[in-house]
Amino acid sequence: MARITDFSVLCFDVYGTLIDWEAGITAALEPLFTKAGQAVPPRAELLAVLHELEAEQQRLTPTARQRDILAAVHPRIAERFGLRTAPPTAAESAAFGASIGQWPAFPDSVAALRRLAGAGGYKLVVLSNTDREAFAATNAGPLQGVPFDLVITAEDVGSFKPAGRNFAHMTEAVARELGCPKDRILQTAQSQFHDHHPAEKAGIKSCWIVRPGSVMGNRDRQVYDWKFDTLGDMADAVAAEQS
Repeated sequence: MARITDFSVLCFDVYGTLIDWEAGITAALEPLFTKAGQAVPPRAELLAVLHELEAEQQRLTPTARQRDILAAVHPRIAERFGLRTAPPTAAESAAFGASIGQWPAFPDSVAALRRLAGAGGYKLVVLSNTDREAFAATNAGPLQGVPFDLVITAEDVGSFKPAGRNFAHMTEAVARELGCPKDRILQTAQSQFHDHHPAEKAGIKSCWIVRPGSVMGNRDRQVYDWKFDTLGDMADAVAAEQS
């Protein structure tokens, strides 16, 4: 397919693509360092540690909710950065995990989603590593109630991306619920690690929403069929194809 408008379904990663989760999770970690009287480390360093611990915990507990994954790694982040004199309480770790629904949307996300679903004519699908309760909070809050045609979370699948079974589950659900074959699904995401590399393995075309300055999920080898800095830029490109 030579045109982005040849696709019928856009399958979105949410946190990192639609939601500025790096800003949200960094802000949610600030109390951990404030309590210990230490400055928050540089974002790239903090997120690299988080990514390592999160991926490890997801492998250990693949059926856990993402909020519980984050709560579990919270005290380990404190240990890694030497905050042993002021370890987080269980309540503080739970609050960190529950912060997912409060992370802010990128400024262009809501308007671009509405354009893509409206004039763009796409069905909108979510394939997220979070749980349904957390996504519902995100959708009702930062995403302002944008309607999605199908929502699939790690809680539904019992594993986390980049596992291939998440993409298999998604393509089967899209075929069953929306009547759309795999070759008309476009995986639309920021993370090379969580989305683009496994989408390539699954035979799914992808659109890379770069979100310049993002740290998490980057890989030396970049995989994509289309590339835009923002979702707003993608919506502009769709409109240009349609004109």
